[in-house]
Amino acid sequence: MTETTSDHDVDEGELGADYLEALLDIADLDGDIEIETKNGRAYLSVVSEGTGDLERLSKPDVVQALQELTRLAVQQKTGEFSRLILDVAGSRDKRAEELKGLVEAAINTIEGGAASAALPPMSSYERKLVHDLASERGYSSESHGEGADRHTVITPGE
Repeated sequence: MTETTSDHDVDEGELGADYLEALLDIADLDGDIEIETKNGRAYLSVVSEGTGDLERLSKPDVVQALQELTRLAVQQKTGEFSRLILDVAGSRDKRAEELKGLVEAAINTIEGGAASAALPPMSSYERKLVHDLASERGYSSESHGEGADRHTVITPGE
């Protein structure tokens, strides 16, 4: 469900979309940008009808880097920290499916007798998804580590 958009969210989404459009023009890539606001965050999706137009940009590390660049561009214009989320060619949905598989494998490890299962380092957004997935299955999870090594550890539910 999409929440009512505040002026800040509209500005953040519009500014982010403007930045991404300029970037796509520079890279000579076709793509349309959709803006949505959910849970107080602007969500930008770059989509294209051409099957391979955005393939290079849809890799998880590239999406993360583009998201950070877009957040910085928005922050420079607004003077406020940006929490926008970027998706390129459905990459977030693909990554969510990969995370479901990682959580399932971790749960299988725990059900096989392990006290806990650690997942590889990932972004805060991905860790949040993992926490939600683990909780839905009745398991507990916590983030451990710092910076690029921050990861999630899943344990049996309490």
